[in-house]
Amino acid sequence: MDGPAPRGRAAADTSERGPESGADPRHRRDGGAVTVAGDEPAQRTPDGRYLIIGGRRWRACDPAIPEKLRAELVAELMRARRAVRTDGDAARPAVQDAKVALGERGEPWWETPTPEGRADRLAAAIRTLLRHRRPSTICPSDAARVVGGEDWRSVMDQAREVAATLAEQDVLEVQQKGERVDPHGAKGPIRLAAGPQL
Repeated sequence: MDGPAPRGRAAADTSERGPESGADPRHRRDGGAVTVAGDEPAQRTPDGRYLIIGGRRWRACDPAIPEKLRAELVAELMRARRAVRTDGDAARPAVQDAKVALGERGEPWWETPTPEGRADRLAAAIRTLLRHRRPSTICPSDAARVVGGEDWRSVMDQAREVAATLAEQDVLEVQQKGERVDPHGAKGPIRLAAGPQL
């Protein structure tokens, strides 16, 4: 069994970190393709792992993330960046979560993940999607698809384990048919709703 994800912000990777208040040029506000001055496409390194923008190297997001989910993560990242300007440090964990979920921080997405690194990214994806969709619920499979791509089914057990850990921390609640249930005893499909500590 994989270990639980830690509470709060996921593990940070500072090697390609840019300012969190909007200077990171990797994303357009509409979630479209990355562009630089003059609407020219950003240049990717031959291995596809990094973008070269303004002479700086930025880690690219995980290309295995389904487009709909990637757009949601980018939208929440942009919202969190705007919130940094008004809310300061209180908004930074949301920026961190979105970047880890996208694969721009944390363990490199092109390497075989450790159980701990995958748990961190699952937790970040769950928190980011819950913030974006609130007050609607999400399915653990949404986070599994972010982290696992086409192989998402192999990540489902760990996604449910991470959700159970977050439920214990009141970050979320696990529901079936709209009612709160014990995350460790629930059988069958579950939904995740935002909790008071999100």
